[in-house]
Amino acid sequence: MAKNFLPVSSKEIKERGWDAPDIILITGDAYVDHHSYGIAVIGRVLENHGYKVAVIAQPDWRDIKDFKKLGKPKLFFGVTSGNMDSMVANYTANKKPRRKDDYSPDGQTGLRPDRATIVYANRVREAFGDVVIVIGGIEASLRRFAHYDYWDNTVRRSIIFDARADILVYGMGEKQVIEIADRIKKGRDIKNIRGTVIIVRNIEECINDNTEFIEIPSYEEVKNDREKFNEAFRLIYKNQDPFKGKTLIQKHGNRYLIQYPPPLPLSKQEIDKIYELPYMRNPHLSYDDLGGIPGFETVKFSIISHRGCCGECSFCGLYMHQGRIIQSRSRESIIKEAKIISERKDFRGTITDIGGPTANLYGAKCQKWDNNGACINKKCLIPEKCKNLKLGLNESLVLYKDILNLPKVKHVFIESGIRYDLLLSEDAEKYFIEICKNHISGQMKVAPEHSVNHVLRLMNKPAIECYEKFAEKYKEINRRLKKDQYLVHYFITAHPGSTLEDAYMMSKYLKRKNIYPEQIQDFIPLPMTASGCMYYTEKDPFTGENVYVVKTFRERKMHRALIQYKNKKNQKLVEEAKKILKKKFF
Repeated sequence: MAKNFLPVSSKEIKERGWDAPDIILITGDAYVDHHSYGIAVIGRVLENHGYKVAVIAQPDWRDIKDFKKLGKPKLFFGVTSGNMDSMVANYTANKKPRRKDDYSPDGQTGLRPDRATIVYANRVREAFGDVVIVIGGIEASLRRFAHYDYWDNTVRRSIIFDARADILVYGMGEKQVIEIADRIKKGRDIKNIRGTVIIVRNIEECINDNTEFIEIPSYEEVKNDREKFNEAFRLIYKNQDPFKGKTLIQKHGNRYLIQYPPPLPLSKQEIDKIYELPYMRNPHLSYDDLGGIPGFETVKFSIISHRGCCGECSFCGLYMHQGRIIQSRSRESIIKEAKIISERKDFRGTITDIGGPTANLYGAKCQKWDNNGACINKKCLIPEKCKNLKLGLNESLVLYKDILNLPKVKHVFIESGIRYDLLLSEDAEKYFIEICKNHISGQMKVAPEHSVNHVLRLMNKPAIECYEKFAEKYKEINRRLKKDQYLVHYFITAHPGSTLEDAYMMSKYLKRKNIYPEQIQDFIPLPMTASGCMYYTEKDPFTGENVYVVKTFRERKMHRALIQYKNKKNQKLVEEAKKILKKKFF
């Protein structure tokens, strides 16, 4: 029933007996009341805290009509582009419009504007003047400082300035948004909240003698000096830890951006509570006749088991968004959700996935995380797994078994990506065998990303020899199990550091291994990632070493063509690459 969703119309608000919502959330996605959609999580968390929350999904941004349809909220508007950065959602790596939007009804494109957070927030400001505007989500989170923007090919100022917002929430946001709402309700200011960014004219407004802060290079400096750009990135990167991170200040013109330290990790009880809120686990009823939401279909029967990633892949924004510390749900909470899924009328017996950013990091712990945070000058997994990082593989096996014992569950599969380097130790043997035996549906997804080690080093990925050991072991285990199962490989083309020669060497490697990848990701330099810094500055931000960067679309296409050389459409590009390299193909 519609009344069980958060209200999306003035009619639904009146049916609840409200005179006005406390908070209105605006999103660039369709409204799907499921915990894999950020707007649903934030809405349900606020609702659980006693607030009246309404949703405006994919408003027509060409005028202010849709933004005024629910009236003015008592406390604030919360604005997000949705589950993806709107530029990534709207354009390919070659800057061409995408043909499908998985977060829109029937995959329809054109329902989300470019730079959606900025557009929506400015429409709200136009419609309601001085109402409080809170921006958040992945787009706001990864654009919270001055950042390189691939689509404009320039350094843009922090998104909070262009959105004319009062406060920006970075990271997952549940703790921050509650504190913001509580403070506004009590008539208090919204300064000094962990996990948020604000703008001030005078630093003294929010910094006192007890505040530890670092002023990083200004917007003007990072825009005009690439060394300063990398310096700013390093300082942001080193202060991402919730225990050690300091308040960061970045001047923009005559104003100052203030980022407070990240929020402390959620306890197991806190994260359980978030995922156990009364989600409808479906798109809003208004989408019933519009063809469904493609992105929802892929997660309908899946379960999020944890958040955070200590892998720190250079091209991924998760480190700057969810953080490095793994926060896992309890086994009991996950089983409870599996029971709910198994009672769905359309459930056919298969839990399609139990995972997070990396499936086999569920339950991972480090003795330092609880009180001291992650190490500043040492990585958890590269060049090898730190001895202090304890994996939760046995706990995962118990979880899978318990879910399989539920009456209506026939299969539990792991579809999330798996860190193959974590499957090579002796203590991972039992887990490796068990998932091959019972928990992959004929294929396992892994991400070697490249085959040339100097590129892998820049990616912060394991050396190719590590992948080869894994692939051999995978083959051996399946041979013993008498199973005919495959690996699905993910590779990235044109990553910084990869020359045309490197693409040629990867092509030769894949042919020798009889791998012909269907799924290739053309590198996109995302804001506030190490790889994005390399792309813009042509240097490794941590070492200062020069890095080769592919800058023309033609060369990017040649990199991809060399990997997918069997495709007849790529033959001209392959021949062009061969001519440049002065080599025969093989």
